[in-house]
Amino acid sequence: IDELGPELSRGKLTAKDLRPRVNAHLQAALADEATPLSLSDKARLGEDIANDILGYGPIQRYLEDTEISEVMVNGAEHVYVERFGKIELTQTRFIDETHLRRVIDKIVGEVSRRVDEASPMVDARLPDGSRVNAGVHPLAIGGPYLTIRKFAADPLQVQDLVANKTLTPAVARFLEACVVGRLNVIVSGGTDAGKTTMLNVLSSFIPSDERIVTIEDSKELQLRQEHVASLEARPPNIEGRGEI
Repeated sequence: IDELGPELSRGKLTAKDLRPRVNAHLQAALADEATPLSLSDKARLGEDIANDILGYGPIQRYLEDTEISEVMVNGAEHVYVERFGKIELTQTRFIDETHLRRVIDKIVGEVSRRVDEASPMVDARLPDGSRVNAGVHPLAIGGPYLTIRKFAADPLQVQDLVANKTLTPAVARFLEACVVGRLNVIVSGGTDAGKTTMLNVLSSFIPSDERIVTIEDSKELQLRQEHVASLEARPPNIEGRGEI
């Protein structure tokens, strides 16, 4: 970090561009390390440190895994993932609570949010749109807790919902008629029921010559039209002011 400091802090290079440089410095440092390490140990250690510097530490590998839809951290010792709808406990651990808090602070800081004793719970998002919820002391007993619901890189289209029998062709045509006909439509449901997926599908029916304005607590919609103004709510500050 001392050697790469200016490059890491200036923000001119992306994490993808910086990773080869970080790995080169790590390999040089490991070559000077007196403790004998196998090639696989060196590779794993280098990857872990690079993920800590450039990504989100131990959970970075799960955020890059396309088979995983959710990452759940229950304190430093327990990291769960959801793969194909099934939750499983991983062998991954954070060093301690301070390590986990550093990752949480990095995530929320990137979207100008904060989490501390005064505001012990926060909803945020990663740069790719993945949804984040974090809770810390004194709200989180045994925490900190962190949940990341990953953003679908390729959102489902109406033909996908028809193909997997979520909708019938007739219902799809009816919903399209509702949107084109400018009817008010409310999409409601529990967590992970598919509300955002349905909203994305409904938005695809909006004619291209219309202007779309979205207002969200945390940006999740993936609209394909060009004329879109996306607004995101802002929570109050520590004095209880500034909420939008």
